[in-house]
Amino acid sequence: MSDIFVFGSNLIGRHGAGSAKWAKDFHGAIYGEGIGRHGNSYAIPTKDEKIQTLPLERIEPHIKVFLDYALMHPHLQFYVVPVGCGLAGYKPEQIAPMFKGVPQNVHLPEEFIPYL
Repeated sequence: MSDIFVFGSNLIGRHGAGSAKWAKDFHGAIYGEGIGRHGNSYAIPTKDEKIQTLPLERIEPHIKVFLDYALMHPHLQFYVVPVGCGLAGYKPEQIAPMFKGVPQNVHLPEEFIPYL
């Protein structure tokens, strides 16, 4: 099985800080690619092309696409950081409910568990 690091990104794929930089440096995220799987990483956009925080209603569809991807790839293990709760500035109680009903191969951060 392969482990996939799931992180919050920006739509322009400028992985210069936080978990996005970690994903680029250690998990194969590609600079300039802000959505989806690259190497052993999966980018969920939480910021736009101008590095401004996306509204929750624009983040949620990206999370749904990720969950569908995880469901279609049961042989992979996805380890999600507190997406949207770092540089994007949201609280776990705002983001965690979007991950309700995750497949068994998706591992959520402890901060999200109370809100599912």
